[in-house]
Amino acid sequence: MSTDTVPATLLLAPRVNETGLQLRTAAGRRGLRAFTAPSWRAPAELVGGAVHLYGGPLFADAVGGVFGLGLLEPAADWLVALPRELTRRRVRFGTLAEARALRSPAFVKAPVDKHFAARVYRDGAGLPGPELLDGDTPVLVSEVVRFASEFRLFVLDGAVRALSRYAVDGDLAVAAPGAEGPEVLAFAAEVLAAAAQVAPLPSAAVVDIGRTGHGWAVVEANAAWASGGYACDPDAVLDVVLRAGGPRDRLGAADLPFLRELPAVEG
Repeated sequence: MSTDTVPATLLLAPRVNETGLQLRTAAGRRGLRAFTAPSWRAPAELVGGAVHLYGGPLFADAVGGVFGLGLLEPAADWLVALPRELTRRRVRFGTLAEARALRSPAFVKAPVDKHFAARVYRDGAGLPGPELLDGDTPVLVSEVVRFASEFRLFVLDGAVRALSRYAVDGDLAVAAPGAEGPEVLAFAAEVLAAAAQVAPLPSAAVVDIGRTGHGWAVVEANAAWASGGYACDPDAVLDVVLRAGGPRDRLGAADLPFLRELPAVEG
């Protein structure tokens, strides 16, 4: 059956979070079918149609190849490529084995998949050992910075489509951007302009920024198809998710370097 004869579907992971529920409603408003997977297998009834995905990396890897998805995600070392005046801290891209040798506090995270808790570690001894995680696992190691407030930006074609505050002093605090909104957008424009020159992003992505004691700074970038929307407008979030987690054959050439490598389809 041709994909032109089957309605486009927003496929949600079996464990639907609050953002997934909002996206399901938003999809229905614009005539898209929304389908919550009953298991971690690709639903057979959706094969042959245009599928867009919202869910975590494990679910994406389980079903993405079956549906020919082109899952966009920022480069693992994107943050390192940004100018220091935008990050306000030293950031290094390396391996978990290298990070285990740390002898002073640092913020350590796996930049793509959430293999372990992203947080400040007193030293490398607190990181997962070789019996739990391979030493070749890529990690970002950052100088410790305190963010007074943090904001999520859903970005499409180099422009902010939706934004929300999500943290204050490191604690979850979801709200509309409020009085800081104009500053958030001004700094976001600066970041996206710099990114276009030295650290490209896929056409659809999530960028987090925050206010430090020394000014605004980039927190990180993530895949839109696996990111929470917080207080963002669900319709705008859906626009970004549909691009970031849709059919591979509908992507432009500029997005191809940002495709997640999916497991081969068996059988």
